[in-house]
Amino acid sequence: MILDLGVNLLLPFVIYSYAAPIVGDVKALLASSAPPILWSLIEFARTRRLDIISLLVLAGIVLSLLAFFGGGGARMLQLREKLVTGVIGLAFLVSAAIRRPLIYEFARAGLIRRGSTEADRMVRMRDDRLFRRSMTIMTVVWGFALLSDVAIGAALIFMLSIRDYLLVGPIEGYAFMGGLALWTFWYSRRSQARNEATRAADRLAAAKRSQPAEAEPDESA
Repeated sequence: MILDLGVNLLLPFVIYSYAAPIVGDVKALLASSAPPILWSLIEFARTRRLDIISLLVLAGIVLSLLAFFGGGGARMLQLREKLVTGVIGLAFLVSAAIRRPLIYEFARAGLIRRGSTEADRMVRMRDDRLFRRSMTIMTVVWGFALLSDVAIGAALIFMLSIRDYLLVGPIEGYAFMGGLALWTFWYSRRSQARNEATRAADRLAAAKRSQPAEAEPDESA
């Protein structure tokens, strides 16, 4: 985490602060974007896995490069950087609409990376109605949350100086994603317990229905 903060917060801030008086805001922002992009490439090369997480990282790198080399002023450059988050948020919403929730793909890929046997259990539960509903709800929340992060970031870009945003923007992003991760952890545990209780109640009701009716008493006796 310390290394990640250094690459994504400290280094861009230091590079921009040093380069801006010399080469101007736009070129300084381009230079400050180098450490995060290089870090993403190194992480991808290190894992050497082609799954949903890796594909999203690569998509983020490509979009970041397109955003930063698309021209325009410094503010537009910063806004285009948030385009990556916006595109990912829309991808979450689209995946929920077509009933292929991205949260399921992320969770399964993460379990496979860790070598957990829970990945097989997730695959078996893929068609479970209650499980799919929970995955869809989490995906929709993530989609709207990421779009909200874009809106907050855009407001900060116009409210703060470029130098201040290089510090405040990443902190806001980490705080936002941390809160979203905590909500996801809480909701997943809560929905898992609720779904298990619902399945147990359904099994009990099915068992009662399958029992033969008790014999009627013989009134003539």
